[in-house]
Amino acid sequence: MSLLDHIGELRRRIIIILVILVLGMALGLVLADPVYKFMLDQEPVKGMKFYAFSLWDGIGMYMKFALVIALIFALPAAAYQLWSFVKPALGVKEQRAALLFVPFVLIMFLVGLAFSYYVVFPMAFNFTTNVAKHLNLEENYGVIQYFTFLFNILIPISLLFELPIVIMFLTQLRILNPLRLKKMRRLAYFLLIIVGIIVTPPDFISDALVAVPLILLYEFSVLLSSVVYKKQLKADRAWEEEYGT
Repeated sequence: MSLLDHIGELRRRIIIILVILVLGMALGLVLADPVYKFMLDQEPVKGMKFYAFSLWDGIGMYMKFALVIALIFALPAAAYQLWSFVKPALGVKEQRAALLFVPFVLIMFLVGLAFSYYVVFPMAFNFTTNVAKHLNLEENYGVIQYFTFLFNILIPISLLFELPIVIMFLTQLRILNPLRLKKMRRLAYFLLIIVGIIVTPPDFISDALVAVPLILLYEFSVLLSSVVYKKQLKADRAWEEEYGT
């Protein structure tokens, strides 16, 4: 394929992903109401009263739910389209190995959602409400402010849980390897700590409770990359023994 053909193919893949994202948001608007009611029935906000400070608050809340629900469908679709785009450059075994990553994109996103919602969010919520009580402030929360606060935690952390899948996929394509990842360790730690500080309340314990799992996730990614890399080296040696001169 020529360069223009590659660009055209990439454009087609991106359009498919965007269509799936739009359809996912349409489905998300349908599912937003039961998900919204379920979340309001959970701690730490069970029984809490929320307010609308703008005529657009209700619509904004629905759109936030629609986006998160759409990501559940769009991320695996994006992974499959990426695999389809690079498929011609892969061998048969590499194609099968890379295709196995697609369902794990969804699994890791859901694991990230669960971790951020049940671990990080209650911690951040309790910290902010305790500060408000300490200052003798009356707590009247707007619905859009609450869910903006919630999704600003959920979405970044859930996307970061895709890190092992991304690194394994790039290792499979021979773009990354564990040696490079180990050299990048200090920079990766720094960036993950910054993310932990941004999405949590400004105290050391909360920052550590998020940053440490993210760092462990990076090390797990390096371990998975090592497994893929060793298999590649073994396959290369076997090829050289059979066809080398």
